[in-house]
Amino acid sequence: MSKDMDIINLAGQHTKYNLESLPQNVRKRVEVIREIENQHHELEAKFLKERAILESKYHKLYQLLYSKRYLIVNGVVEAEGVATEAAANQDVKPAKVRGVPDFWLNALKNNEVLAKEITKCDEEVLKFLRDIKWFKIHDSKGFKLEFYFDTNPLFKNSVLTKTYHMIDEDEPYNAAGMEIEWYPAKCLTQKILKKKRKKGWKNFKPLTRTENCKSFFNFFSPPQVSKDDEAIDKSAAEELKIQKKHDYDVGSTSCYKIIPHAVSWFTGEAF
Repeated sequence: MSKDMDIINLAGQHTKYNLESLPQNVRKRVEVIREIENQHHELEAKFLKERAILESKYHKLYQLLYSKRYLIVNGVVEAEGVATEAAANQDVKPAKVRGVPDFWLNALKNNEVLAKEITKCDEEVLKFLRDIKWFKIHDSKGFKLEFYFDTNPLFKNSVLTKTYHMIDEDEPYNAAGMEIEWYPAKCLTQKILKKKRKKGWKNFKPLTRTENCKSFFNFFSPPQVSKDDEAIDKSAAEELKIQKKHDYDVGSTSCYKIIPHAVSWFTGEAF
């Protein structure tokens, strides 16, 4: 057993504390306390193992509830009591509405973190959002999000995914998105700008440039360090850190707040 112990000095730096400088009886007390702490580590390891089993069990039970919600939201089945209520109000002609229109769009918009990401153009395609699911990634303590879309006029994908792999304390996570297959001239994350032709330029070939646009769908292209530019300066590194934190805030909000409490966000009760 080491006779030295780490302590932190006034400058915030770790230094070794020499236990040999302590009286014998004090050293013995420290060794007993250290053994108590080792027992705590063992209990904590057991707790984490049992918690993982419990989380897995209840995640499966949650999925059953989410599946029921999906069927009602998308009009696959009718909610219990709707037919009975309609029969009791025969004088009132019911509106022909399938499921709960714009359910996920409004749930997302009613959350402060996500509302800032959504533009008017985004709303038009988020109306086609049918479901959002999440899955735990056990090997990295991360999670995966899946956004399910009906056929829509902007992109081909039926599912868009975002994955967070947890790494360590210095690099909390690594995010991976996916390519969105936009239809021609429908991309919401970029726009092409053309330089206007000047008078007298008969053989002028139009110049174009691409400009990034604000859009919720930038979420599926997370901020990354280019392999050609790994040695970035301090200010760029700090900016990247802020971007990655914001990206994780959007992902974790979707995962841990929106999905389990979607109807409360839809109605505004979760404010």
